Amino acid sequence: MYLEQFRLKELPFRLSPDPEFLYLSKAHARAKAYMESTIWFADGFVVITGEIGCGKTTLIETFLKELQQDVVVAQVNQTQVSSIEFLQSVLVQFGFKPFRMKKAELLATLNDFLVEQYRAGRKLVLVVDEAQNLTSTVLEEVRLLSGIETTKEKVLRIILAGQPELNDKLDAPDLEQLAQRIRLRFHLPALSSSEMRNYILHRLEVAGSQGREIFSADCFDLIYRYTGGVPRLINTMCDTALLAASTDNHDVVSRDDITAVIAELQWSEYASRSGTRLMRVTPEEVAAASTGERHTSEAAPQALARILLASGGRTVAERTLAPGRLIIGRTGANDLQIESRFVSRHHCQIVTTHQSCVIEDLNSTNGIFLHSKRVRYHNLNDGDVITIGQHELLYIDERSLQRAPSEAPQPVEPHPADAET
Repeated sequence: MYLEQFRLKELPFRLSPDPEFLYLSKAHARAKAYMESTIWFADGFVVITGEIGCGKTTLIETFLKELQQDVVVAQVNQTQVSSIEFLQSVLVQFGFKPFRMKKAELLATLNDFLVEQYRAGRKLVLVVDEAQNLTSTVLEEVRLLSGIETTKEKVLRIILAGQPELNDKLDAPDLEQLAQRIRLRFHLPALSSSEMRNYILHRLEVAGSQGREIFSADCFDLIYRYTGGVPRLINTMCDTALLAASTDNHDVVSRDDITAVIAELQWSEYASRSGTRLMRVTPEEVAAASTGERHTSEAAPQALARILLASGGRTVAERTLAPGRLIIGRTGANDLQIESRFVSRHHCQIVTTHQSCVIEDLNSTNGIFLHSKRVRYHNLNDGDVITIGQHELLYIDERSLQRAPSEAPQPVEPHPADAET
């Protein structure tokens, strides 16, 4: 192989889902944060969709690798199964040998096990990959499992990951009850041009490049044109290019090497392919991606409200609120990042509908405060100021257009720092 030629310690572009090579684009970080949210919420139910090869399985493996010991996981990857086979697969993952059990016994065993583990202080997570293959009958079993509860709360967190048609199944009229149980949905897009370049360099660095140039700078735009930013296609092209360059005794992969690989793979440009299920890229989108911008023909969602983030009496950030969910916390994976030791990794969230906005604490260490009183859950009203550590959030409701220009929001005065404890 080419490891010696390029002085690498391992293959950088293997197709296997190795968490060590995970590159967290902004979208991948968001999807991972949503998976992690199933641990915060007793009724956590998350659906992650994405095109073939976009990195869903690698994200799942990374999420599972980082779980604490008090989390018990059932991971199901074989999804072209009957409802009984699905229940058997879940029990096998939990350590049972259920192959002679009838359905009623399967359900009773699962129910007893989940409640027993919950009472022992453990969190239980069911992860189903390739969930688009599940039949409506099996998805109904998933709904019933999601409803197992004690007198206080649900006992099973669920993550479904699959290709985009999973959303079509979940939106079918006969699965409306299941769709209502889902707390979060997220679609994982392909990488932008700049993200693709960083992805390639990241994997080379993990493999031992130590900053050395292995792909010439003029390769990346050509790679993007033929892969569309899809990680699996990027891996295939880059691995083949390294092998071809090594065969020709090149120390750096050149644009000519990429051109030769494209001919060998017999690929057409990604944007022009017919019959592919992968998201097509228009020339305008390719141009926008090369500058780190996003192009879309869809109108932006209507902004129903705004929040201003202030510190020391100065406004430091502003976000509009459209229908959906905005997560606030210390790390860059959040929708609004607050870099402060008083703020937890994922501190709180704001859920916006056409009727209301609700702020909810995500089991943070220091909590959220309204009028110096710690709150867990609060329906936001125009002008509310929520204290988060040493920062304040001012909520501005824009559903009503009655605010005069003279009433424009001013920088927020800091509240007493009793929230810092």
